[in-house]
Amino acid sequence: MTGVLVLRPEPLPRAVRLLLLARVVNQLGAFSLPFLTALISSDYGADLTTAGLVAAAFGLATIPSRLAGGGLADRIGRRATIVLGLVGCAVAQLAIAASSSLAWAVAAAVLLGLAFELYEPPSQAIIGESVPERQRVRTFSLFSAALAAGGTGAGLLAALLGRWDLRWLFVADAVTCLGCALLVHLALPGDRPAAPGGGAEHASAVVRPLRDRALLSLLATGTAYALINQQTVLALPLALARQGRPAADAGLLFTAAAATTILAQPLIRLRRTARLAAPVALALGHLLLAAGLAGYALAHSLPALLASAAVWSLGDLLIMGRVYALVTSLAPRGGTGRYLAVFGTGWGVAATLAPLLATRVLAAAGPAVLWTVMALLCLLLAALHLRVTPRHGVRTDEPVAGAAPTGSPVPERS
Repeated sequence: MTGVLVLRPEPLPRAVRLLLLARVVNQLGAFSLPFLTALISSDYGADLTTAGLVAAAFGLATIPSRLAGGGLADRIGRRATIVLGLVGCAVAQLAIAASSSLAWAVAAAVLLGLAFELYEPPSQAIIGESVPERQRVRTFSLFSAALAAGGTGAGLLAALLGRWDLRWLFVADAVTCLGCALLVHLALPGDRPAAPGGGAEHASAVVRPLRDRALLSLLATGTAYALINQQTVLALPLALARQGRPAADAGLLFTAAAATTILAQPLIRLRRTARLAAPVALALGHLLLAAGLAGYALAHSLPALLASAAVWSLGDLLIMGRVYALVTSLAPRGGTGRYLAVFGTGWGVAATLAPLLATRVLAAAGPAVLWTVMALLCLLLAALHLRVTPRHGVRTDEPVAGAAPTGSPVPERS
């Protein structure tokens, strides 16, 4: 009986609530990137190979962007880094919309990649450092739900503006980035200066994420997960078309997945779910991913595909909140941003490789083989989590009670 009780949610700090709201605002405009290759092809006459290489160049640029975001978050502060990244994205989006040649469009796309991930490490660090450890899984899950909520409206805006002119998608995305930056600047607490003796030199001598074997283990499995995730998103419209279904049905499947992420949030607060050890929760999440992908391989009707998308989304829900909470707990004091940044580089690797791998496997073997291979990879990751993933993070440099982390807008941490 106690296993199905829902734990009463504790109120979230004001900074986290504002950050979630800002994320919804920003995500409302985050619909331009899937149309980057279409713009390159339609407006500049580039072939699909060239357009794919541009998308891969963007993905490659997000890797140093993520690392820079983590370093800046721990040095100049969370709020300043978030605003810098959002303004940089807006400038790059407007440059893409105004580009008069393919060369300028490519340069703007790379600039967008270099600014694109500056936002992530500081925003995740604020969440990790502002709530007690017992709340982190739930709060990171809410962060994913905020993305899903914004994404549902983004699809509608993309459908309207995309019929007019693809360039207006990038203009609208830039406007939401600037709106989010203004909200963050006005609403979030100011960044705290580093304590004497706790500046960048001291932090760099202590924070060594690339020497943390537990983090590197999570980075390896997280990169594989991100690659599966990105290939699924990129390949789904193409796979449906090859199966004789409208590619637009992918929008319905993405909406079903987003709705599941939002509606299933209470599952995270179930007592039985909350008590799962991290390796077990991550393994269960990957088993659900495998089931959803197997459904894509076997399903032939829209209802069956929608059910598969919902199952996939449940697995994603279990993974995202748990893994970011675990990375946060691994980080030493003052190094949360850099730990999250190193972990997040897996998404940059995935964004670079996914367009190349998904299209080649689809062309060579077809949708059923693609989904089956990814489902098997999910099963392998489930087994790996049970063997190599730590049950919880262990800090090696806990400070004295009451010390505030460098650059954090909220001093409390449990």
